[in-house]
Amino acid sequence: MGRAAFLAGGEQLVWQVMSLKSIMPRGLYGRAALILIVPIVTIQLVVSVTFIQRHFEKVTKQLTAGVNSELLLILSEIDGADSLKAAQARLAGLSEALKITAELPSTQPDIPEDRREFYDLSGRVVIDTLRAGVPVSGGIDLVTQSDVNLHLPSRWGTMALRFDRNRFSASNPHQLLVLMIVASVLLTIIAFLFLSNQLRPIKLLAEAAEAFGKGRVVPYRPRGAAEVRAAGTAFLDMRARIERQIEQRTLMLSGVSHDLRTPLTRLRLGLSLLPEDEDTAALLEDVAAMERLVDEFLSFARGDATEASAEVDAAALARKVAENAARTGREVAVVLDGAVPLMVRLRPQAITRALENLVGNALRHGKRAVVTVAATERTLRYVVEDDGPGIPAERREEALAPFARLDDARDPNRGGGVGLGLAIASDIARSHGGSLRLGTSESLGGLRVDLVLAR
Repeated sequence: MGRAAFLAGGEQLVWQVMSLKSIMPRGLYGRAALILIVPIVTIQLVVSVTFIQRHFEKVTKQLTAGVNSELLLILSEIDGADSLKAAQARLAGLSEALKITAELPSTQPDIPEDRREFYDLSGRVVIDTLRAGVPVSGGIDLVTQSDVNLHLPSRWGTMALRFDRNRFSASNPHQLLVLMIVASVLLTIIAFLFLSNQLRPIKLLAEAAEAFGKGRVVPYRPRGAAEVRAAGTAFLDMRARIERQIEQRTLMLSGVSHDLRTPLTRLRLGLSLLPEDEDTAALLEDVAAMERLVDEFLSFARGDATEASAEVDAAALARKVAENAARTGREVAVVLDGAVPLMVRLRPQAITRALENLVGNALRHGKRAVVTVAATERTLRYVVEDDGPGIPAERREEALAPFARLDDARDPNRGGGVGLGLAIASDIARSHGGSLRLGTSESLGGLRVDLVLAR
């Protein structure tokens, strides 16, 4: 039983921690503000409870004790009078001197119970101190006319008394609270401004890194604290090394492309001069396959990092790819899911190459293809579906690997591809901060490819 209770308590604690975590701010500025505000509010509460409340309760108790002495004096003078008239005369003189309102005997109804406003924290101390010092008849009223009203029993009947409430409590106690709150708010704003000045360089560094991950290079200069400057300098060095490697790889691939194409061109030219027969036609097909293989390999190795990004109409780009593919006589439809035209910053040639590969694969293994364009505030999604055989779930990760050919239909010697179409599209998606996902088309029954790009 004890273990079950312990486990239940642990689960409840974990649930509470997760609930608290879900409402915590995720941004740097929100968390910084929370770090500033929570200690200040905590200090305010501690000071208010331990110092202010105790201080004003003590002051209230001392002032009420003084009023108790006056009430005892009044009772002593009234009870010592020879007649009611003499008692009333003494009460009149004392009430004028003590600045109170008194009536003997009282014509007012008895106060049935103690009364105070719910926000009157010092009223409880006033009532307790009065009852401890004088014999109060009935209740004590702290609500009527914002004064202290009570009845005291005397030799000549019940006496009604009304005192100014300021005589029982410290005057203007809220001034200290207001001063503390205003000072805290002012200091919090000043501290947050200084802290924002330190957080801004971190935010700029994060934006530059995020943009570089999406294939865009934004101007960035290290600033802020020494640690932030060091991180910014390291990021710039890393970005420069990556750009230099990409440039060197591009130059190398340009040379390789020239060196590979030249002998293939000579071979094709030589074969075209030979008499046409079955052997010559077969050799020409082999040369064409080699050229296609070289083109695909160079396209995969070159990537798209050297291409500049631009604002393009995502829907128009999909239509253009579909129109080019439809010239082969196959059916290619474009569906727009959202507002059009949709302007998005991306590398148009790279995205066109990726869509052409995906649509080409769809038409190679199926009879029709559908391209859906959808967008949110953070992502752009191209969905390419076909009515072909699709790819089993257990082999989809393998299909994204370079030069992967899952069956004979994908053999380049039999009209298939070279196994780089999905790999190229996946690399282009990653260079745009997105991903490539394979699934099953619910509408066509074939393969569904989601090309997700970060905006």
